[in-house]
Amino acid sequence: MTQYIPNVFFALIMVFSFWFFARNAKKIIRNIKLGKDLDRYDQPALRWKTMAKVALGQGKMTVRPVAGFLHILVYVGFLLINVEVLEIIIDGLFGTHRVLSFLGGFYNGMIGFFEILAFLVLVSCVIFWIRRNIVKIKRFWKSEMKGWPKSDANYILMMEVAFMAALLIMNGADQVLQVKDPAHFTQVGSFPISSWLTAPLFENLSTSTVYMVERGAWWFHIIGIFFFLNYLYYSKHLHIILAFPNTWFSKLEPKAASTNSAAVTKEVRLMMDPNADPYAAPAEPEGEPETFGAKDIFDLNQVQLLNAYTCTECGRCTDECPANTTGKKLSPRKIMMDTRDRLEEVSANIDLNGSFVDDGKMLVNDYITPEELWACTSCNACTQACPVNIDPLSIIVDLRRYLVMEQSAAPQELNAMMSNVENNGAPWQFNNADRLNWVND
Repeated sequence: MTQYIPNVFFALIMVFSFWFFARNAKKIIRNIKLGKDLDRYDQPALRWKTMAKVALGQGKMTVRPVAGFLHILVYVGFLLINVEVLEIIIDGLFGTHRVLSFLGGFYNGMIGFFEILAFLVLVSCVIFWIRRNIVKIKRFWKSEMKGWPKSDANYILMMEVAFMAALLIMNGADQVLQVKDPAHFTQVGSFPISSWLTAPLFENLSTSTVYMVERGAWWFHIIGIFFFLNYLYYSKHLHIILAFPNTWFSKLEPKAASTNSAAVTKEVRLMMDPNADPYAAPAEPEGEPETFGAKDIFDLNQVQLLNAYTCTECGRCTDECPANTTGKKLSPRKIMMDTRDRLEEVSANIDLNGSFVDDGKMLVNDYITPEELWACTSCNACTQACPVNIDPLSIIVDLRRYLVMEQSAAPQELNAMMSNVENNGAPWQFNNADRLNWVND
């Protein structure tokens, strides 16, 4: 029975890991559903195409060639090396060793390809770490990237380096074992990287020691992956999963097209209805009166909340933002990070109380200041720059609508402009009759 203890232990770890991941995934879905429903199921063919191009094909990453190429290496490595993880899981459950080796030459080629990918992923992550911490690229050192966001990015890079190193150590030790003890370790696999990088480290060690190294690297690699799977919920790397639904539900209309508020549209149509009775009492609204704009995450739609969870914190949006470039306080990345932080605060409130209990806080003012919101020029550069089609502008516009229509808290310049439109039919402080006086000169 003792020979089955490692398999039982492995199964327990795996089941707990998948259960914990499912628990957090369920929480994410619940939190996203706190937002207003939004019908984004139109044009399914175009949506699948957008997801394939942007999320799967990394279509917007190559705008910046160096970072884009390195990211594609890490992305492809993440997807394909997980095929070997499936083999490790089978081996862990049933006590086998390289169970897929019956595939023969195909298996050898696959292992060799995975080794090359693992090495490229390792090198790419080291370069990414250098870019962040030594070169200190400006967008990684903005004010919102202090504390946990900065640490999170470095933790991820270090974990990926450790996982790839463990894979190469495991393969290198396995190759040495195949030479030292061919009766128990048959010749299988192709090791183009570990044969010169890690295997030479173990050649002079005893068979039992090399076996312990191989098993240690094997356990570290798979437990590390289980840990990383559950770390995603607390990390910006949640975009690995959410980028796919996020791009599918992304806005298909031209980026310059603004979204009208349904509540405002309804009121305007009633005002312009020639058959409406001007003396009739307004109909009593059913249920709670609708809020104009958004003051908190409950007033945002579900796609906007999905955007917040999907944000990669890469800073490309902030880097392209003209307001931020000129020294304004606005950072589109911070808008998304603040929305997620507020969403997580509300989630913790629900977990504690069973349902949300008013905590006296709002997304606007408590997390995002009016100064940030009014700095936005609505140019959509942030949306264009985002590699996963996040739309920070839609949140900014909804929060500004709340300030204007619910709190009458528009800036003085905007109030003057709206007053001129109301009185003069134009943004300027000139009477209609004087509008063409300039031709007299």
